[in-house]
Amino acid sequence: MPVTSPIDPTCCPLCGQSNQCAGQVERATGIKQPPCWCNEASFGADLLARVPEQLRRKACICPACVQAAAV
Repeated sequence: MPVTSPIDPTCCPLCGQSNQCAGQVERATGIKQPPCWCNEASFGADLLARVPEQLRRKACICPACVQAAAV
């Protein structure tokens, strides 16, 4: 039986770096955060399609991956 790692919602599902999600920071610390950077970001369908199925809607894409996809 394969061993699966738990999903870390603070890591980008594409590159594994911190996704800088304000919602996750607030959940982890209990400290109210300002609106997340992603509220102003544009996530193209091609970028979202690159997220592995098992991580969709479980971990946010990071700003660097969003920016790289926009170029």
